[in-house]
Amino acid sequence: MAEMIYAAINAAMADIGAIQKDKKNKSQGFMYRGVDDVMNALNPAFIEHKIFVATEVLDQRREERKTSNNGNLIYSICKVQFTFYSAEDGSSIKVITIGEGMDSGDKATNKAMSVAFKYACFQLFCIPTEEMSDEQSDARPVDPDKESHTTKPPAGKSQKQDERKVTEKEVNAIYNECGRTGTGWKNVCLTYGVQALSDLTVSQYTDAMKRFKKLPDKKKEPDPETVPPDQPSGELPWTQ
Repeated sequence: MAEMIYAAINAAMADIGAIQKDKKNKSQGFMYRGVDDVMNALNPAFIEHKIFVATEVLDQRREERKTSNNGNLIYSICKVQFTFYSAEDGSSIKVITIGEGMDSGDKATNKAMSVAFKYACFQLFCIPTEEMSDEQSDARPVDPDKESHTTKPPAGKSQKQDERKVTEKEVNAIYNECGRTGTGWKNVCLTYGVQALSDLTVSQYTDAMKRFKKLPDKKKEPDPETVPPDQPSGELPWTQ
């Protein structure tokens, strides 16, 4: 017997039709289709054509983030596999999607799974949309797409956390500039808040080299007012 899930999905596509974008994200102003709208459209088609779906979370990551107002948010990313079955012969087709959700309470994972399911259905059933000219109010439960959050980088990390560290060649270039200008390498470390020159990032290295270019060669005769090369000081001779 031919696998019936394919015919069932095709028949369901004909019945589902377009789902209007009648929800509005209040913080960013874009229109979207809610999870409840998708389920309401799918349910009668699934019953008619004997389709059901089983859900399996393949992977999940969670972390805590800060909002721009210093509030707490739980951020959840779920990799979810949905298996759509035909009740007629048990044939099936799998769809894997990624869902992301944020919530200040305990619903971050629920939102992530809802988003994953919604987009799995969008893609499998090629659900079309009808744009609406009038903005409609939303009195239904919160949908993950309804809310948008502005977050700060996680504690102890910056937006440049993935920036690479300096290479050995770049470290040697700084040492050469220290020798040329008579600047102590520890002063360079103190300026950028690192323990060693090898801990500098590329942007810090670039900034340091720009500063060095503005400095003259060191004097041939020792100058008592010059900061000794290897002794850190709060007053750096090259700090602008």
